[in-house]
Amino acid sequence: MARSLIAGLGLIAGMTASWQAGAQDMRLDSRTFVERVQTDINGRPRRTIANAERAMSGDQLIVVVDWRHEGSRTAHGLTVVRQVPRGTLLDPTDPAMQASVDGGAHWGRLDQLWLPTPLGGVRHATPEDITHIRWRLPDSVAPGQSGRLTYRAQVR
Repeated sequence: MARSLIAGLGLIAGMTASWQAGAQDMRLDSRTFVERVQTDINGRPRRTIANAERAMSGDQLIVVVDWRHEGSRTAHGLTVVRQVPRGTLLDPTDPAMQASVDGGAHWGRLDQLWLPTPLGGVRHATPEDITHIRWRLPDSVAPGQSGRLTYRAQVR
């Protein structure tokens, strides 16, 4: 159990995001929560959200990334990129999220990505193969503009 807790804490610490396309005036804040389902006294499921300091194997994570343009000029062509920590399994159903299975060299929807097999063939990529995820922000981001991105993952 201690090993799972330590691995979970390392996983949460590793969930960092970065900007691409010259975003020196952008601020990025990220928070990770654990979603648990518990049965109440009447036998009904109740969802609770807690800080992810004690994430364990099997826990469902909700990651919230807030961004804000703090510069004085409109920015263009911005993307938010996150490396996927080992030990997490992403839910790639967000239609705005693009995935990479090769360290960020190629991007697309998961159903569009392929990987080579040991025998020289190819196979469809799976959520376990995702190394990075990204979102493209609006074409132009005005000074003071902000937004929020969220996604789900599971601690393996």
